[in-house]
Amino acid sequence: MNLDFALILVVVTLGTGVIWLIDKLLLTPKRIKAAEAAPTEDAKAKLLQQNSIVETSSSIFPVLAAVLILRSFLYEPFQIPSGSMLPTLKVGDFILVNKYHYGLRSPIELPGAGYVTFFENNSPERGDVAVFKYPKNPSIYYIKRVVGLPGDEIVYKDKVIYVNGEPQAQELIAQLPPAAPERLLVDETLGDVQHEIYIDINARNMQGGWVVPEGQYFVMGDNRDNSNDSRYWGSVPDELLVGKAVSVWMHWANWTSIPDFTAMRGIQ
Repeated sequence: MNLDFALILVVVTLGTGVIWLIDKLLLTPKRIKAAEAAPTEDAKAKLLQQNSIVETSSSIFPVLAAVLILRSFLYEPFQIPSGSMLPTLKVGDFILVNKYHYGLRSPIELPGAGYVTFFENNSPERGDVAVFKYPKNPSIYYIKRVVGLPGDEIVYKDKVIYVNGEPQAQELIAQLPPAAPERLLVDETLGDVQHEIYIDINARNMQGGWVVPEGQYFVMGDNRDNSNDSRYWGSVPDELLVGKAVSVWMHWANWTSIPDFTAMRGIQ
């Protein structure tokens, strides 16, 4: 079961905010008025005291509101759960995603309007590492590299990407392991972005051609033969983009290991 944390955060923030507002506008004036007629200071203090629900809501609402604004419109942390972006991103990497780089969007689907873009900013560029909502199930977040822009013709043949007929340059870095290689570490230039990818020697030779629809983006994983991406389920609509992955701020392999902050680096 996939919990929609953004929806939960919105609902809880809204709930505590309503309680906080009712207390400020209605309950607090009533308590003050009742306390003015109290015969003793102890009685006055007791009448001014909030009940536990109101007190808790008033305490956590500002924090929840700040977190909601931060993760919805500025930056949001994500953890890498799979190896589809190896060697660029490892399982257990904690990344920071710039939410406003592609414009400000509603964190949840609005009834009758879907995911609304409040402010247009940069368009995704070829080579960007982007986080987006999986088109087949928007409650799931995916991270891939942008390969094709709207209108592009993408061909994947002999494990090489062709963009509008132009092969994207590859240069072999290493065979892994050297003695009996099973995969290749390759330096790929995608547009203006140079980055590393993995190619499995024995994996089937995936081939195909696609034209990227307007308002959508073709994405692929850097672990080229072990990635569930646009080659299998199609392009990503612009409204499902979450943001651009900009940096790794921690690596935590598993709950029994020690978090590694020396893994901090920018994402290329």
